Amino acid sequence: MSAWLPTAPCTPGACVKATGSAAAVPRAVLRLTAVLALLLAGVALSPLGRRVPADWIRRWCRAIVRAAGVRVRVTGPAAPTGGLLLVAHHVSWLDIPLLAAVRPARMLAKTEIRRWPVAGALVARGGALFIERDRLRALPDTVARIAAALRGGSAVAAFPEGSTWCGRARGRFHRAVFQAALDARVPVQPVRIRYLEAGGEASTAPAFVGDDTLLASVWRVLSARGLTAEVEIRPVVPPGAHPDRRTLARAAEPHDGAGACAGLGGAAGTPTAGEPGVMSDCPAPRTGPDEQSRFWTDERSRFRPRPGTRRGPSAPSQRGPAAPPPVPSPSPPPSSARAR
Repeated sequence: MSAWLPTAPCTPGACVKATGSAAAVPRAVLRLTAVLALLLAGVALSPLGRRVPADWIRRWCRAIVRAAGVRVRVTGPAAPTGGLLLVAHHVSWLDIPLLAAVRPARMLAKTEIRRWPVAGALVARGGALFIERDRLRALPDTVARIAAALRGGSAVAAFPEGSTWCGRARGRFHRAVFQAALDARVPVQPVRIRYLEAGGEASTAPAFVGDDTLLASVWRVLSARGLTAEVEIRPVVPPGAHPDRRTLARAAEPHDGAGACAGLGGAAGTPTAGEPGVMSDCPAPRTGPDEQSRFWTDERSRFRPRPGTRRGPSAPSQRGPAAPPPVPSPSPPPSSARAR
């Protein structure tokens, strides 16, 4: 893993609580069959690309989530039309169809998603903007491509944390992607996604974190009973409301007065233990090189010289020629010479 990549402290062993059982296997198999059938239907329509009506995409994505056994509850006003940056905290692979169920958009996705079976081809044909997360030098070009898509009237969906979290705590929004919204002068639509168990308590079963595999995460969701995905469409941030990407990123984050969460705080993450049913035994943040925070933070980092290096030959001094070295004074002659 590159030192530049943002990482979350969440791991499957420390954070994820599976709710399935052996009795849930037949139900999970039926759900998997339904999901695969819907995905194949999407593959059949994928050559049409963005010519597919937005309402069809919205209904299809919602049907996929529902076929996986997850109820969908959407609250808040409808997202505006036209160029729009859609941002949300990232917990699960389910976040992608859930955002599309709210507002079909071009997804900002890591290049690894191209290799996902079936879903990778669908995301690519849907106009996804892929980012090479381990190549810092590619970041300015990615920001420019996002801005161009926004200017063209497309909605772009992104997860500015740069990594998935388990849902017990949230990462901070890194700000580079918000530069694209500033450059294109388009609104930012914050969306909050929560996964709840049947009793209304927060669920970590859908989380896709750490060294978890996609297959294991999918199976946990298919085996779970009574999962609900709560999608809250928050007030839109209009263009020009914030002068720079730092304040725009902070404005797009949810501020819900969450309580303390053991092991997480400050720059490491935003605790959510104050919410109903969220456990407060989060793992401690991972430590690593300071460069990790720069990947999504400042695209101009590529122009910063590394410690101990020089940008090029030094410019000549403007203070005139250097003074000549001092001439040493002659040593006194020996005493025998003075006597003569």
